[in-house]
Amino acid sequence: MRIDLHTHSNRSDGTDSPAELVEKAAAQGLDVVALTDHDSTAGWDEAREAGERAGIEVIGGIEISTMLDGVSIHLLGYGFDPDDPALLAELGRVLGGRDDRLPALLEQLASHDMPLTVADVVAQSGAAAASGRPHVADAMVAAGYVRDRDEAFRHWLYDDGPVYVARYGTPLTDAIDLVAQAGGVSVVAHPWARKARRVLTPEVIAGLAEKGLGGIEVDHLNHSDETRAELRALARDLDLVVTGSSDYHGAGKGPEFHLGAHTTAPAEFERLLNR
Repeated sequence: MRIDLHTHSNRSDGTDSPAELVEKAAAQGLDVVALTDHDSTAGWDEAREAGERAGIEVIGGIEISTMLDGVSIHLLGYGFDPDDPALLAELGRVLGGRDDRLPALLEQLASHDMPLTVADVVAQSGAAAASGRPHVADAMVAAGYVRDRDEAFRHWLYDDGPVYVARYGTPLTDAIDLVAQAGGVSVVAHPWARKARRVLTPEVIAGLAEKGLGGIEVDHLNHSDETRAELRALARDLDLVVTGSSDYHGAGKGPEFHLGAHTTAPAEFERLLNR
């Protein structure tokens, strides 16, 4: 059984519709795929309907934008009630933060001789729940300022970069609580990628496990083999579920992030469901 528990559609910053994503997952030989769009469950119904047609199990999930000690941390949630009032209210606040910072971000771009309008960005975000940095990157590509998203982020949009504007993110422990109260289980996404490792020390992860964290995403393209071995040992010591996934974004990330690039072991998937 092949299981990919971290993918994105055009309801956030992916480029495939939920149905297209599921159809591609089936064509790639996946048996289970989770749709985990950023801060939104808007694609769940379409993905599940496509899953029924394609004969693939679709898990409703989410990737919540959280903060810990001033560092952006992404938290995956599975199996929760998407209509939970408290969770919905918090997701609305996070999505609002994305849209609210857009004018300031565009002002920064204009100061670097790369003018764009809100309409230019919205034309790229389309069906997404909010317009984020990847959509700004797409608008920069369309305007001829950069070749692709990677160049936009590498030179301009990265955290604390020349045109970076901070936005609201849910405190990490609050997000874990909200997912649990909505009946779900949470997994920290790519915990030792980029700046996250600085704040997600083994001691901090142990504390999060005590507060209800269910697992950590170990097998991810942003983790080296050595990092994965360390995380796997930590998960074993803390009795956390180990997941693996592609972090697929369609054309929004390079081909190495293809569906099924990494997968979750069936036994670990069962542990996740049981939690």
